[in-house]
Amino acid sequence: MLKFTQQSHVPSYYAASAHDAPRHAPLAGHVRADVCVVGGGFTGLCSALNLAARGYSVALLEASKIGWGASGRNGGQLIAGYSCGIDTFAKYMPQEDVRRIWDMGVESVNIVREQIERYRIDCDLRMGFLSAANKPRHVDELRARRDELASRFGYRDCHYVEREDLGRYVDSQRYLGGLYHADSGHLHPLNYALGLARAARGAGVRIYEDTCAISLKKTAAGHEVQCGNGKVEARYVVLACNAWLGQLAPDVARKILPVATYVVATEPLGEERARALMPANAAICDCNHALEYFRLSADGRLLWGGRASSSTRLPDGIGEAMRRDMLKTFPQLADVKIDYAWGGLIDATMNLAPHFGRIEPDVYFAQGFSGHGVNVTALAGKLIAEAIDAQAARFDLFGKIRHRDFPGGTLLRKPMFALAMTWNAMQDAL
Repeated sequence: MLKFTQQSHVPSYYAASAHDAPRHAPLAGHVRADVCVVGGGFTGLCSALNLAARGYSVALLEASKIGWGASGRNGGQLIAGYSCGIDTFAKYMPQEDVRRIWDMGVESVNIVREQIERYRIDCDLRMGFLSAANKPRHVDELRARRDELASRFGYRDCHYVEREDLGRYVDSQRYLGGLYHADSGHLHPLNYALGLARAARGAGVRIYEDTCAISLKKTAAGHEVQCGNGKVEARYVVLACNAWLGQLAPDVARKILPVATYVVATEPLGEERARALMPANAAICDCNHALEYFRLSADGRLLWGGRASSSTRLPDGIGEAMRRDMLKTFPQLADVKIDYAWGGLIDATMNLAPHFGRIEPDVYFAQGFSGHGVNVTALAGKLIAEAIDAQAARFDLFGKIRHRDFPGGTLLRKPMFALAMTWNAMQDAL
């Protein structure tokens, strides 16, 4: 079981550049609400905000601070769609439903943009994303993806960038081409989370920080969520804990693997050097199995992410190891220092498709974002609110996807993950 400790945000560039935000007192005593949301990350905040807009009273419980987990630590890349290929969904549903799933993947980015605009969230949103080819087969795959998206879904908001034109996006000789998406982008994730919390509180959501949900039980009136110093009675419950679900719903938790990934932030590069490095200020991710991703911050730092492990602690020397990775793409940054290095847990499913569903008719969960959490969490929050408000058709589409337990239980998951990462690295090398 993952152990959760109450603490402030982990030291990171995001925490250092976060906007001032109000603290929320812990729960003390007994409260009632229409909906109890467990988890103060993107999923929980978007669910609470959408439910409050529909007139529901909402109590949100966060075991630490708003955005403490992956929502406040991730790479900040806002990419339309899902981590899995679209044909993952085709195994479980007819083509017309696959099309609806695809449309929702595009809609997910629009939901984030609409929330940022409606609630005036200052989180450095910038549009533009490039998927960069490391190998000749990646070139073929990206071109095929462009053509398939156009023919199958009528999607034409991307174009292929030839190698000789890559200088418009990135000053590196490492890549052979790329697929540019104008409708995806990047943002400051912690400030986005804090902005969502501010909007939710303004809409009447009662937020309780440093309040860990210990147990969930059914009652005559609905459900009771027990915490250390109080409890919430609610008709509906939304479990938005992701990698930190633990024993609150063990059958659901077995469908995901908590995976640690890491990010470093350089010192500020200066406006001229930053612009030369990434002229279009787009987010970039490569095509390897063990992928690397990077972008510029609003103050001109390079934020570089990658690597993965099953460890729940920050490995020794991770900053220097990540710096070496960065220099393979940008050797011209050899004189640049790393100011921040941090990590966090994402929640991955075996097929990399998001995992939405119900434990009971009125207990909802959404997890398994598998690295696409910035956008798909916003979609999850909207769909959960629709479902609770008796409009469950879109939410239930995701319930058609079969998700398997990770084999080996809690003892063997980590060594099996390490073997899988070794296999991925071998595939990338070959």
